[in-house]
Amino acid sequence: MTNKNMDQFDSLAALAKEGKYLTFALRNEEYGLEILKVREIIGLMEITAIPNVPAYVRGVINLRGKVIPVIDLRLKFNLKEVDYTNETCVIVLNVNDLIMGIIVDRVCEVLDIAQQSIEPSPNFGANMRNDFIIGMGKIGDKVKILLNIERILTEDASAMREVPATE
Repeated sequence: MTNKNMDQFDSLAALAKEGKYLTFALRNEEYGLEILKVREIIGLMEITAIPNVPAYVRGVINLRGKVIPVIDLRLKFNLKEVDYTNETCVIVLNVNDLIMGIIVDRVCEVLDIAQQSIEPSPNFGANMRNDFIIGMGKIGDKVKILLNIERILTEDASAMREVPATE
């Protein structure tokens, strides 16, 4: 691909990323995910543990009669485990037709991020994965890490299809 074609490709990729993002915090970092993937935001509720799953899979919740798998995104990202607070919440998502919840430290806001405010994800070198980042949203003097939540949860979604659903 020529440089001109690469610029056009980058421009088209950024255009596909522009839109509304729900932002949330883990530690002091803010992340964003496409609002169209979000079904609802709920307070932390009782989680039933499931044996023999990774530590970041906290278990399942019963949300209005439906069993929803829940993942602690802090642990999924290998961040230090902390006690939950009154700001800790569950973002219920639709990931490839599977309803899943992610536990985050707090929800921040919904932002409409324009194409010109999104930079490509940084290259961390050959040994570092960044395929779960779709871009870096520049909002004022801050940067929001825009996540490809489907990529992050793909392996978990496959495993969670085994959890029996109730109607």
